[in-house]
This record gives sequence, C-alpha cells and structure tokens, in this order.
Amino acid sequence: MATVVDVVEGKPVIPLTARDFKGRLDPDWCPGCGDFGVLNSLQRACAELGLQPHEILTVSGIGCSSNTPGYINAYGMHTLHGRALAVASGAKLGNHELNVIVTGGDGDGYGIGGNHFTHTARRNIDLTYLVMNNQIYGLTTGQISPTSRQGMKTKSTPFGSIELPINPITSAIINGATFVARGYSGDVKHLTELMKLAIQHQGFSLIDIFSPCVTFNLDNTHAFFKGRIKKLEDEGHDASDWKAACEKAMEWEDTIYTGIFFRAGDERTLEAREPVLDEGVPMAHRSLGLTQEQAEKIINGMM
Repeated sequence: MATVVDVVEGKPVIPLTARDFKGRLDPDWCPGCGDFGVLNSLQRACAELGLQPHEILTVSGIGCSSNTPGYINAYGMHTLHGRALAVASGAKLGNHELNVIVTGGDGDGYGIGGNHFTHTARRNIDLTYLVMNNQIYGLTTGQISPTSRQGMKTKSTPFGSIELPINPITSAIINGATFVARGYSGDVKHLTELMKLAIQHQGFSLIDIFSPCVTFNLDNTHAFFKGRIKKLEDEGHDASDWKAACEKAMEWEDTIYTGIFFRAGDERTLEAREPVLDEGVPMAHRSLGLTQEQAEKIINGMM
C-alpha cells in the first residue's frame, strides 16, 4: 500500500511511479513503434514531477499516436482530427490549474491542425504539446505527411513526393512558442527530461519527437536517427537565441539535433493576461451565475 508522504491543502499526497500512470488499455501499436518510447517517457515524467493523475488532462486528435489518452492513467479526451489544441485551449482556460498535455502526430498537428498550431503558439497558452513525428500517415497505411522528405515514395506518391516538408521547430519559434524542443523516442532518459521541463514551463511548449513508424516509413528508421542525432546541450547551444535556434533546426543531413532549441524568459501566458482569471479561482469551479430556470433553458436549447 502506498504511503502518504505529504499533505497539501488538507489532501494526502502519495508518491507514484511510472507504473501508476499505466492506463486501463494496452497500446495497440505495431511492435517496435516509437510511440511506446514516448508513452514510457510521459509516464516517467509525470511520476518524477510528483504529479497526481487528477492533476493531468491529456488531449489528442486522430491517428496512431492520438490513442495515447487511453493508455495513461489521467483525465483524457480523444477529440477530432486536427482539433486537439483547440479543445485543450478551452479546457485549460476552463480550469487553468490542470496540467494539460496534448498528444498527436505530424499529420494531425502540422497538417489538418496546422492552423491551430500557429495560433496556439502565438497566444502562448500554457499547454504542453507532444508531437509524435513519424513523417508518414501511419493510421491510413502510408501516405506522405507534412514532414515527409522531398522525393519520398509512398502509397500516395509512388514516383516520389514533390513537396518540401514543414519544419516544426522553426515554425513554432517564429509563431511565438516559448519552449521549443525536439526529442527521440529511442532515448527515453533524454526525452523524459525534456518532457519534465516542458510541463513545468509556463507557456506553450512544443516537443517534436522523432517516433519511427516501423511499418510504413522505412526511410526514417531508428538506424537513420541513431547515426545522425546530436544533443544541443553537448554543443553549448544558447536556448535564448532564437536565430541560432532556427539555424540549428535547419540542419538535417549528417547531423540532426535534439534538445531545447528555444526557451523564452518572461513572456506572459494567455492565462496571465486574461482578466477573467484574475481572481484566481478556475472558471470550472465558479458559480454559473444563472438561475435554475435559465440553466435549463440553455441546456434544452442545445439538446
């Protein structure tokens, strides 16, 4: 039986392990999928930060990686394709005391949800966005995604893609994200540390995570990344220099960087700028200010 180690605001705090964050469902990903490493890292990060399941909300869109809320012991919402950030923004503003973590893939986040990605970054709302970037549409069995390399042959591009891929790191920085990092699912220890820092950061945090699809993307494999990845912290990179961050993010051939590219200092979050939240109490815990008759009228009108 777990032991209470502390009491905060009259509530017992029980230390948890990564195992305690295991969801009721077992992942149905292909054996060897990089998403297993991402899930493992997220469970470890939550435990090492001392978080409790009721303090966390995971929100996802559609795709292989978007099944993550079902695999972690916390509040969770499996929403619409490309709309995870919009739903997560509403949840965060409704209860800004929650740690809201958004999970999804490159197609969901940078393709269908590209518009929300841009505007969530510029608003600097306090969300952590974990994008499992496998550079392919895996759930629909292997079409190019927004991050697929030019020339890549897939079911939808049998003669090679003619499109240039999006760069999520430079896009996030230019759009206003205040914590921008890249991880690799094959390095759980490093990825766990990045997640802990992202969750603790006050503002919009993106971790673009190389999560190889072992079934449909045989270009960007574990072997491909292991031979090229270098950590920015080993290079003495200054994460406050957004120009240097963009330059590092553009490197791809023989060297691909992981780590924290950019971290802003004192940028205020959307919640801190929103006067409605000045009194501190989350809106979800406030009285509606309506009579029973008014509330019933609104509800009946929506049914």
